[in-house]
Amino acid sequence: MFEFIRNHRRWIQIVLGVLVAAFVVGSIVSSTSGGGDTSVEVATVDGKKITQPEWEDAQRKQVDRYRAAMGAQFDQKRFETPEFKREILNNLVAQRAVEAEIARNHLTVGDDVLINTIQQDETFKTNGKFDVEVYRAALANARMTADQYEASLRSNFALQQLTGTVQETSFVPRAVAARLSDTFDQEREVQELLFSSKEQQAQVKVTDEMVKAFYDKNAALFQIPEKVKIEYVVFDAAAVEGLVSVTDAEVADFYKGNLKRYTTPEERRYSHIMFTAAKAASAADKAAAKAKAEAVLAELRKAPDTFAAVAKAKSQDVATAEQGGELGEAKKGEFLSAALEPAVYKLKQGEISDVVESEFGYHILTVTKLVPETVKPFDEVKDAITAEVKKPKMSKKYSELAQTFSETVYDQSDSLKPAADKLKLKIETLDHVTRTPNPALGKSPLNSVKLLNAVFSDSVLKNKHNTDAIEVLPSTLVAARVVDFKPATLRPLAEVSDVIRVRVAEQEAASLAKKAGEAKIAAAKANGDATGFGDTKVVSRAAPTGINPTALPAVLKADTSKLPAYVGVDLPGIGYGVYRIGKVAQAAKPDLARRASEQQDIAQRVGQAEMHGYIDALKEKAKAKVTAKIDVATADTKTAPAVK
Repeated sequence: MFEFIRNHRRWIQIVLGVLVAAFVVGSIVSSTSGGGDTSVEVATVDGKKITQPEWEDAQRKQVDRYRAAMGAQFDQKRFETPEFKREILNNLVAQRAVEAEIARNHLTVGDDVLINTIQQDETFKTNGKFDVEVYRAALANARMTADQYEASLRSNFALQQLTGTVQETSFVPRAVAARLSDTFDQEREVQELLFSSKEQQAQVKVTDEMVKAFYDKNAALFQIPEKVKIEYVVFDAAAVEGLVSVTDAEVADFYKGNLKRYTTPEERRYSHIMFTAAKAASAADKAAAKAKAEAVLAELRKAPDTFAAVAKAKSQDVATAEQGGELGEAKKGEFLSAALEPAVYKLKQGEISDVVESEFGYHILTVTKLVPETVKPFDEVKDAITAEVKKPKMSKKYSELAQTFSETVYDQSDSLKPAADKLKLKIETLDHVTRTPNPALGKSPLNSVKLLNAVFSDSVLKNKHNTDAIEVLPSTLVAARVVDFKPATLRPLAEVSDVIRVRVAEQEAASLAKKAGEAKIAAAKANGDATGFGDTKVVSRAAPTGINPTALPAVLKADTSKLPAYVGVDLPGIGYGVYRIGKVAQAAKPDLARRASEQQDIAQRVGQAEMHGYIDALKEKAKAKVTAKIDVATADTKTAPAVK
């Protein structure tokens, strides 16, 4: 029984790895409020609201997951889109709709299901046996209590219970799966005949009229986009850092007030000998178990050094008996049974307790090692505390000065100098700025779409006003103004005529090649002439090689009800390809393993589609309604620094 309790706590690791039904994998995120005005409603589900802070917190946590997963490839801008924010909100709505259905149906999970799952878990085993140290490390790393993990696990199982059957019972007839696999395996014997554009170029004569016509029809190809030169000012955390200081007294006070954070509590390594007696056991059974414990205790009093040997021989906790009753190290509040903690903390190292009763039976305890409490010295943590104390000060100062920055660039909109002078910022310039981000600038704040849209607005472009303070990155504001404007211009025909002449010649040659190819197809269909075609190649979707990959889709889609069949394909940069399909057959040795995998994949996709339909039905049942408005132009749903 005591072994069960230790394993029972392994729910923590299961919850770490349990993924809910497929419709929420990688999507549903915590709805814990991130603070702020919880009255701002963005959606309602089953009469309960989802608030703006909950939505923002879900966005932050999902972005953090992507940041951790993508590493150096992470790009913040990809997650500032209205589509991303809308997806997060839709997932929150779906989650709440499912939770409402679980509550309506009073779904729960019995202890037997949880116990069975836990007992099959290998995560906390060392050499095939449960390791309490591994368990404790996982619990500490997770920063959650066992009760929280237990509740999460029950919730996940309930979710699986509700949604799992939808996917698991999805059915695809074998004939349908076989038909799709047959299509994938189908082989076609193909001969290729290429009509080269280059071979047709000798017949092409490009006139000045043809060049002019191409120029007029494709003017956008020869347009030089409008450009501006801007002045800009960046206000970020770095601009605030030098304005905030922390005194030694503040750091010392923080250390004293949070001493517990820097204290490692006393730990005790302890062992036990247990005699099982369940809560529901009769008085006689309990008395018998206690009597056994008392008898063993009497033996130990005479020979305390034999504790491990006696535990191995007589303890009814099978998992720990082989280790001499060893239960590992524990701090206060971490004991696997609350009844044992006070008894262990009464003992000195090497002492043996009286018989102690718990909900699992009767125990004899001993402390085999005592690790005293330790406190990190002030000098060791001073720098970290200084940074921590400084952070909220910087945040507050940033908020104050961000307001000042925003108001100044707006109120004195004819120059950035007042804002730069007031906040001791540097005015910088950037030339050749266009409406679209410049790849050469990479992830620069100046490549922000929001900033570029503001720069090219009428107020800024025509009236020479400052832009508003634009939040281009978290805690980074930029204001800009246009100092020079170059409108879009069309490159002169004389400047681009040689390029156009080559382009027109290529088009005309490709057109002649296509005409020759189409003539060949017509002749072949009329008299079956196969002259000029190359060697026969066998192609399929499973083995898509042998012919030009551009032509492959057309060859595999061609109507083969009458053979030979012919299909013509434009091959950019090459010319025109004509393909003669002489035979269609199934593969002699189909890949049975792949076919089985395909059938599973098809069933899974059908299940996912059914799941989406089921979730939509639950949303409708819960009268789910999204009330949030997302600014598609800026993808901004947060409250920005105030500007007039």
